[in-house]
Amino acid sequence: ASGEKVDTMTSKDAAMFPIIASCALFGLYIVFTVFSKEYINLLLSSYFFVLGVLALSHVFGPVISGLVPASVPFETYHLHLMKGDKDKKDYIINYGFSSYDLVCMGVCALLGVWYLLKKHWIANNLLGLAFAINGVELLHLNNIQTGALLLVGLFVYDVFWVFGTNVMVTVAKSFEAPIKLVFPQDLLEKGMEADNFAMLGLGDIVIPGIFIALLLRFDHSLNRGSNTYFKVTFAAYFAGLMMTIFIMHVFKHAQPALLYLVPACLSAPVLLALMKGDFKELLQYEDHPSIDEKEEGETTQDKKSAKKDK
Repeated sequence: ASGEKVDTMTSKDAAMFPIIASCALFGLYIVFTVFSKEYINLLLSSYFFVLGVLALSHVFGPVISGLVPASVPFETYHLHLMKGDKDKKDYIINYGFSSYDLVCMGVCALLGVWYLLKKHWIANNLLGLAFAINGVELLHLNNIQTGALLLVGLFVYDVFWVFGTNVMVTVAKSFEAPIKLVFPQDLLEKGMEADNFAMLGLGDIVIPGIFIALLLRFDHSLNRGSNTYFKVTFAAYFAGLMMTIFIMHVFKHAQPALLYLVPACLSAPVLLALMKGDFKELLQYEDHPSIDEKEEGETTQDKKSAKKDK
């Protein structure tokens, strides 16, 4: 709506994503094997503390700003850092904020400190959810084919690293950072001090999440006044998640969530499109036409104009 170019994930990006993720995962496994886990987690916790405060501020900013008492004056500020002289200057930092934003940042910093000091599961989940929401906002799929390629690639990635090796489980248990949601299994017994957790990686939320967000935009493009594809696929995602938890409890073994989530998220919109006769529209849908298509369209238009002139 603002006319700004949207950064989208290309098919090449989707194909490379599982490879890059595998290299990063195996690299972390080597690091945790060679170096002391305590020092690595201290470094990672400090890094994710800064990112977590920013992510929390972005998510909870509107809510916290609305709760700031009227006695706190509303002032606006602008932070500039420029490179160059008056004739030619480039902005390195050009950031505007208000006094209410500072209050929000302070509250979120307290939540971050709570996580650093206590590593409490509630603080972990608040930070993890903030990361997940920001991830769904920032990552953008342009069409169904790219989304399917990404999901299938990560399906193979998840299954291999969980069932084929102990790398995924080792890193997940060693990595003390809010990159996963934890669910206390002994909550009724120990209450807030629960210490036996089931884990769900943020990738199992963000990757299907950006695909489901694409389907919501597809719903809007149909102009039918309903979000059928979004609702059906979201329900399928939830069912896949429940299946993951059920299988995990039955077999008492870590499960690759994408093993169940990917088939659910891909089959639901495809079957629905076949039933409603939208399969062709689903495959052809793009938020933003590619540069090649735009250039081809402009060339065709130029040829038509030239013929008319003749």
